[in-house]
Amino acid sequence: MGPLISCDDLPVTSLPQPPTTPTDPHSPTGHDHASHGHTTGGSPGGHSHGHSHGHGPAAPVSKHLRKVIAAVLIPFAAAVFVGMAVLWPGGAPAHERTGVGFDRQTQQGTVVALAKVDCKSVNASQVPPTGDTSTPEGREAQAAQTGECKKATVEVASGPDKGRAFFEIVQPGAPRQLEKGQEVVVAYAPDAPRDLQYSVVDVNRKLPLALLAGIFALAVVVVGRMRGVFALVALVVSFAILTLFILPAILQGSNPLLVAVIGASAIMLIALYMCHGLTARTSVAVLGTLVSLLLIGLLGSLFIDWAFLSGNTDDNTGLIHGLYPHIDMSGLLLAGVIIGSLGVLDDVTVTQTSAVWELHQADPAMGPRGLYRAAIRIGRDHIASVVNTLVLAYAGAALPLLLLFSIANSSMGSVANSELVAEEIVRTLVGSIGLVASVPVTTALAALVVSADRTGPSAAATVPQPARGGRGRRRKR
Repeated sequence: MGPLISCDDLPVTSLPQPPTTPTDPHSPTGHDHASHGHTTGGSPGGHSHGHSHGHGPAAPVSKHLRKVIAAVLIPFAAAVFVGMAVLWPGGAPAHERTGVGFDRQTQQGTVVALAKVDCKSVNASQVPPTGDTSTPEGREAQAAQTGECKKATVEVASGPDKGRAFFEIVQPGAPRQLEKGQEVVVAYAPDAPRDLQYSVVDVNRKLPLALLAGIFALAVVVVGRMRGVFALVALVVSFAILTLFILPAILQGSNPLLVAVIGASAIMLIALYMCHGLTARTSVAVLGTLVSLLLIGLLGSLFIDWAFLSGNTDDNTGLIHGLYPHIDMSGLLLAGVIIGSLGVLDDVTVTQTSAVWELHQADPAMGPRGLYRAAIRIGRDHIASVVNTLVLAYAGAALPLLLLFSIANSSMGSVANSELVAEEIVRTLVGSIGLVASVPVTTALAALVVSADRTGPSAAATVPQPARGGRGRRRKR
């Protein structure tokens, strides 16, 4: 487990030495650098050359506290991974494709030719418009008969029919226009007539998405260095747990809430320890995150049931329910709330724990109450920004839906009462309550743990360094 531990967080258990000067920025405050008169840097005299690499060293905790933390976290981690082993799905269950929405066979294709044609000539079999252009249907029908359309020749680029060509008519007002040489996604309907078996359903965006992901990874590694590398590895592991365990287990019929709690806990343990090291500081953040997740689960379960939220509110959830009627859709909604809150919770708990540790290093004599009061002021600023971020994130995701309500001139009460919006309100507020609660909970845990240490900085603060200075002054007299 050595590679997972940050260079700045390595605990050393030995007798503490006082800093050379009270204000020496390179003093080993928070580390027990000396043992039997020798420093960890190998130089005598109490000066350490193995100081922090820019982040500030983490204060070690006593063996007793490490044992207490391990007694809580080791059984929890064991239960999580045993639960994953028991519920491991072994892949999504097979089903007969409906050909609706995402549940259809798709292949890759390329637009090899594009020609302009008269819309009336390619839509001769359609019912002519009534002349009423006051409705969207009437306007579309008129455009289909009178405008200039495009006839695209698309060649299938993958699958058993690779090389086969078909035609796609693009209306002038269609939201998706095709260009020659463009890569597209085509749907295959084996039961349809041969000329209608293939159709363009989307464009291929793999290249720009891959490039953007590469830029993101490069930025993380350049700025974060090794911590950035570990963060990217943790991100990959998180997606692996989501796609290989959480989603297939829910499709297999396991309880969505149980699967989400186990999966989110596994992601939390792996991501936090991989990114921040196997230290007491990280363990406190894990405990704070766990308590907050439990609170979110309880509140979410209560209010989803109380508000009669079914979780089946759009075409996609309706399709899932139609294909797998045994899935508890309200439980799936609650699972989404828990998983969605986890990422922001990690940020808050790690920040609060680090704040307490840094405050303790700055003033080792500060007690748990003083540490809590100082760190909670940092937490209040964090709460204000994070809650606003959550609300705006959900509002941004639901912006098209909110626009529809605005167009319909619906009142705020009617909008909030609709199940589509009520789901987002419950999701946002339950997650925000968990975030708010995580600040005092994590801060209190961190203050208690770091203040209870009797082998680290607090012990160093009790070394009679001023008395040594006093003896020197008496010799001068």
